Amino acid sequence: MCGLSGEIRFDGGPADLTAVERMSGPLAARGPDGEGTWTRGAVALGHRRLKIIDLSDQGAQPMTDARGQVTGVFNGCVYNYPQLREELRGLGYRFTSTSDTEVVLNAYLEWGTACVEHFHGMFAFAVVEHRTGRVVLARDRLGIKPLYLARTPGRLRFASTLPALVAAGDVDTSLDPVALHHYLSWHATVPAPHTILNGVRKLPPATVRVVEPDGTHRDLRYWQPSYRRRPEHAGMGPDEWRDAVLEALRTAVRRRMVSDVPVGVLLSGGLDSSLIVGLLADEGQHDLRTFSVGFESEGGQQGDEFRFSDLVAREFGTDHRRLMVPSDRVSTALDGAIAAMSEPMISHDVVAFHLLSEQVSQEVKVVQSGQGADEVFAGYHWYPELAGVAREDEPEQYAATYFDRPHADLAGMLRPDLLTGDDVSGRFVREHMAVPGAETALDAALRLDTHVMLVDDPVKRVDNMTMAWGLEARVPFLDHELVELAAACPPEPKLADGGKGVLKEAGRKLLPLEVVDRPKGYFPVPAITHMAGPVLERVREALEAPEAKRRGLFQEPYVARLLAAPDEHRTKRGANALWQIALLEIWLQTHGIT
Repeated sequence: MCGLSGEIRFDGGPADLTAVERMSGPLAARGPDGEGTWTRGAVALGHRRLKIIDLSDQGAQPMTDARGQVTGVFNGCVYNYPQLREELRGLGYRFTSTSDTEVVLNAYLEWGTACVEHFHGMFAFAVVEHRTGRVVLARDRLGIKPLYLARTPGRLRFASTLPALVAAGDVDTSLDPVALHHYLSWHATVPAPHTILNGVRKLPPATVRVVEPDGTHRDLRYWQPSYRRRPEHAGMGPDEWRDAVLEALRTAVRRRMVSDVPVGVLLSGGLDSSLIVGLLADEGQHDLRTFSVGFESEGGQQGDEFRFSDLVAREFGTDHRRLMVPSDRVSTALDGAIAAMSEPMISHDVVAFHLLSEQVSQEVKVVQSGQGADEVFAGYHWYPELAGVAREDEPEQYAATYFDRPHADLAGMLRPDLLTGDDVSGRFVREHMAVPGAETALDAALRLDTHVMLVDDPVKRVDNMTMAWGLEARVPFLDHELVELAAACPPEPKLADGGKGVLKEAGRKLLPLEVVDRPKGYFPVPAITHMAGPVLERVREALEAPEAKRRGLFQEPYVARLLAAPDEHRTKRGANALWQIALLEIWLQTHGIT
């Protein structure tokens, strides 16, 4: 897990290595263990290294293959790299390190852009062909690892974070009205390729982009599972699905133990993270380190779930740590969490993950996390109503259930020039759900959530907050083979037992029933939900700052109404509306965007 950056020139000039070095600074937290640059003609690469696999200097990046044909930078982990290395050795390739980066380079030399189809893992990388000058950019199937792009006439820059591109300079930082519409409609989800800034885009998940020396490019989408029933699963009942899911999850968890440093688990006490702990214990993992976080109660809302995480830790004998965060610490931690955001994210658990990651990074460099299970296995409370409509009615039902507000409401919130002419968020949902390959209404909703919403909300949260402290988070529920299996699973086993039924049945074979049958928990941060004093002060300060006044992003009467009753105005989904607009303004100010 690392941070990468680079520049490609198309105008005949040499790459600007100093710009790449400027990008390297904001990436330092992602890779505190080493840094390097490389340049050759029109291309320059930069890298910040977090040592997880091959701790020697032989694993340093940018890396050139043993034959001197390609140079690359890599972020992530290819879990099956030992098997691929042996396969490539058999094909005549030499290795000078034991790193997965060198496996990626040789895999590219052997299989070209199809190399990504051989990888089990999370990754973003750039590979430069010395002979042709061609540059290949790629991102993993579920978009776990980010890759941001800034294109200007004659040049393309790329980096692991959006702020790194801003630091390089010459970026159009005006706001993208389409992305702003998504942000305010879809709970801050901004689907690729958009970002909140007009001058920055992101490579979509499961995509390889081949960039030619003249600046032309082509994109190859290399993976999209079918959300239809398969003949090989015909006749499978609930028990067979339970066993198949449990075995696939066991494989996913085992894959993510590959490391040259210890691997821990973020243990919330919910079903998903508890399953990971149970499977690791079942695999004979001893002295497993587990970590959980909780917050002081506010407004009568409980802020921790230690009762359940403690229960799981005792059951499996883990070396457990729990962090209790007082409310005044939340307000002081806000700025650090927002500084770590590549894009503005309103979910409260960004602060929880940021604080937890700070503590965990002092003890381990790698953790497994239960992120993604709810989207893959239909765990949220709204999925039954999404499943209860006709396939053709699903887009409207999805928007009515999940969106924060209807399109018409934005006219009373935003300054007029930032309004889009139509409901671009609703249109995105309609077009995505109309694509063939989803059999039922629920299949269409889960496909959208898994391949769009999950990527640009929960997964991004985990990456940004953990990597801010040089902590690598691995997400076994997003193992692509497990996701393929879940996509083929009929709605009934997933919706059973109040949601995630097939996972709950798997849990009953491993976990205390009290953990399996508990009500679904969330990562509550009451101080934000209820705008506790210090948080409200920070919000008011940002919205009344000179920068906010100059920007005039939101209409003054709307802002005044929210500030007059900070805990009363809620989106359709129950989120605090004041927090949603304030977070965007704080993010823009934090990253110096005027």
